[in-house]
Amino acid sequence: QSELVESGGGLVQPGGSLRLSCTAPGFTLEYYAVGWFRQAPGKEREGVSCISRSDGITGYADSVKGRFTISRDNAKNTVYLQMNSLKPEDTAVYYCAAGRHCTTNPLEYKYWGHGTQVTVSS
Repeated sequence: QSELVESGGGLVQPGGSLRLSCTAPGFTLEYYAVGWFRQAPGKEREGVSCISRSDGITGYADSVKGRFTISRDNAKNTVYLQMNSLKPEDTAVYYCAAGRHCTTNPLEYKYWGHGTQVTVSS
């Protein structure tokens, strides 16, 4: 059962930007680490970025480092993923997930969203 809601995906040209949002209608995201994952057709789900629950420490996959930025707005109960300089290989369904700690293991996250499609193409 999905507890999170993602938005902000779409079609963008290479080099463009998108900002994904992740909200939790039923609970307070501030008390959870929140990760962004993505899954392209025929590939495994991979961790993209994560922000810790207490001190706001962030982490990024090497493939997105320097291009993506994760942040949280506790007043809006929302976590964002700002994606710049997008490449065709960034095309995937992007999911947000909430758990106790930042980890690249999807099994350690308790709550998930349905995902939002990001397509980078000219």
